[in-house]
Amino acid sequence: MNYYPTIGLEIHVELKTRSKMFCTCKNDPNEKKPNINICPICMGHPGTLPTANLEAIRKVVKTGLILNCEIKKHNFFERKNYFYPDLPKGYQITQYAVPLAKNGYLKTPIKNKKIRIEQIHLEEDTGRLIHPKDKKFSLIDFNRAGIPLMELVTEPDIHSAEDAREFIKELQLILRYLDISNANMEKGEMRCEVNISLSHNPKKLGTKVEIKNLNSLKAAEKGIEYEIKRQKQILENNEKVIQETRGWDEQKQITISQRKKEEAHDYRYFPEPDIPALNLDEEFLIKIKNEISELPQNKRKRFQKEYAIDEESINIFISNKDLGEYFEKVNSELRVWVKEKKDKLKITDEEFKKLTKLSSNYIITDLQSLLKGCPFEEDKFSITPENFAEFISMIYTSEISSKIAKILLKEMFKKGGDPSQIMENKNLSLIDDEKEIENIVKQILDENPKPREDYKKGNENALQFLIGQAMAKTKGKAEPEKVTEIFKRILS
Repeated sequence: MNYYPTIGLEIHVELKTRSKMFCTCKNDPNEKKPNINICPICMGHPGTLPTANLEAIRKVVKTGLILNCEIKKHNFFERKNYFYPDLPKGYQITQYAVPLAKNGYLKTPIKNKKIRIEQIHLEEDTGRLIHPKDKKFSLIDFNRAGIPLMELVTEPDIHSAEDAREFIKELQLILRYLDISNANMEKGEMRCEVNISLSHNPKKLGTKVEIKNLNSLKAAEKGIEYEIKRQKQILENNEKVIQETRGWDEQKQITISQRKKEEAHDYRYFPEPDIPALNLDEEFLIKIKNEISELPQNKRKRFQKEYAIDEESINIFISNKDLGEYFEKVNSELRVWVKEKKDKLKITDEEFKKLTKLSSNYIITDLQSLLKGCPFEEDKFSITPENFAEFISMIYTSEISSKIAKILLKEMFKKGGDPSQIMENKNLSLIDDEKEIENIVKQILDENPKPREDYKKGNENALQFLIGQAMAKTKGKAEPEKVTEIFKRILS
């Protein structure tokens, strides 16, 4: 029998602000020392008064505008009451009745599926529990307590683990593009919870189960896949799925029961008495709208139109914003370099496409290989876009061979600098004297009589061997095309 999964997501995102949500304590997710960034306000001491962080409000409004939401100009904070060791106040300041943003949507990039967004609201984060191995106690670090936390809730529009992953990944990209959050799931800056149910009837929901704190795209995908199988097995055995909260066990790759799911009334929401209601005027919203820069989906379309590179390369440049911006800077310099080297007034569109493809290949393969998995950061990178463009133009105009290109790029990566100067200093220039190449070819033929005879008998591989010997002797400084031409001329 067929079962239809229905999935909704709750995504928590720590916002990138200098201070916490309701106090002036530093918002530093990289702080290693526990309980350093705390004060009486975020620790919930009696008599303290919270003050709302304007920058956090602006970032949530900006997210709402990007995701096609209706912004609630008049809204307020509420208290959500529950006890947990990492919640110092005994309640959380959040939004419930009137969130900052409602009724939006996001289209996924690959399948172009429209996932509706029920709401986006603003609250404060809890502290962090640490469970030492083989100990009978837990430790609490309150550095995270009070950090601005945005919660986004989707409608139950998702029906597969793959679609859920695609939505989360695209949202993560948007948040990074607009500097709303670093959204690093492994560091807990973005956390995902999944509500999932199975039913025979696609128009009727089954019993909802929540999976908490999925801390990677892979965990979200695997957690959903496992839960679909688990619930399917229960239903096939004519048993009932229990409404509950479950956790993801990364080692066992299974979900495990944690607690019975609470209802909204269990939290006893009521308006936060110490923070005035928010009233956002039209001028405030227009100013934020004007700050929104190019989004990933727009950038994908522009790259497809402007550059002759494949979809996989485009996705690499979109996913890594800094690398994509570097690629564009290199290409803007390339036209100038090639015009100068070829004494041309204009580079044709066809030539430009070849140049962009060449620069894309070298950035994605050779350059990323030198980075060895480290993230690309242009301000810490030794090769300027101008120097990289000159390097690409040298390959394009056959000033250097592919072998010399690898040596040259490695030198540039180590110390930076002008590629022409490095070539001169390291004596990497191509041998363009035809007489010199001819002498080397004759020497190779004298040293390798058998391959010479094999080629004359029709063995093409023998010629490739001889060319390889010549390239090795010249240390890659002879043009392979010229070497091949001279070999064929002498051998004929």
